Amino acid sequence: MNRYTKQTLVESLIRLSMALVVGVLALIIGMTLYKGGLVLWNQPEVVITAPGPMYLLGGSGGFLHAILGSFAIVLPATLIATLLALAVAMYLQTDYCSERFARAVNLLLYVLWGTPAIVYGVFVLTLLIVMEARASLLAALVAVTLLQFPIIARFMDEALRSVAANLKESGYSLGLTRLETMKITLKAALPGLTAGVIMGFARGLGDGAAVLFTAGGGINMPNELDDSATTLPILIFQQASSPYPSVRDDAFAAAFVLMMLVLGLIVVSKLIANHFSRYTQDH
Repeated sequence: MNRYTKQTLVESLIRLSMALVVGVLALIIGMTLYKGGLVLWNQPEVVITAPGPMYLLGGSGGFLHAILGSFAIVLPATLIATLLALAVAMYLQTDYCSERFARAVNLLLYVLWGTPAIVYGVFVLTLLIVMEARASLLAALVAVTLLQFPIIARFMDEALRSVAANLKESGYSLGLTRLETMKITLKAALPGLTAGVIMGFARGLGDGAAVLFTAGGGINMPNELDDSATTLPILIFQQASSPYPSVRDDAFAAAFVLMMLVLGLIVVSKLIANHFSRYTQDH
């Protein structure tokens, strides 16, 4: 086999792989958008209606509680994870710690990033059992925070490391302290920092394994931290497992809403990153 034949073979395999991946993604997205969009077209009120007492048994109502529950869990979890991740990412810069220590911590963050989300859920569930507590909004918040932290931390660390070294050197040459220099670095790294936060938020919003055992899965909005809550991924699991066709149809509607939320967050991430990129370049 000559080199031109090998090149043709490899290129054909690459195109075939790309077509297979795109085809599967298009099938999944297309089916969700079609079936979910059809339900929402006929029953748009399910998005803004609270569930009835027999909702999961084919009763009346919608899944507004799951949408609000998702944000009630993921928003504060993202805030906590962002603050922790920013502190860790700042410390991992060579200004504060050795390169060897930074590599060790980054390896640990990679491992945590690759850990299945359900492991975080089981970990928090174990804590609940030990403390004789029940699944609740607070437990789900802790699980999602643990899930998001390594993702956001890795994004932020890479964003800070991507800042040109001469920017820091210029700051030190002007007599700036490490904190003042870090403020300049953070401003220059804003596009990557923002993208990391939004991607972490999207991951938390779309994940169901971490909250499956910790949120409680109730049909009411929580009034306190120890009340049970439901997220869209949990609701989709409950709906898809239902023997009632109308409830299973609502699962596609909930999946449609979740997909649009995640897609919207990704688009917003790109737009904000581009905006901050122009801002940092101009200043």
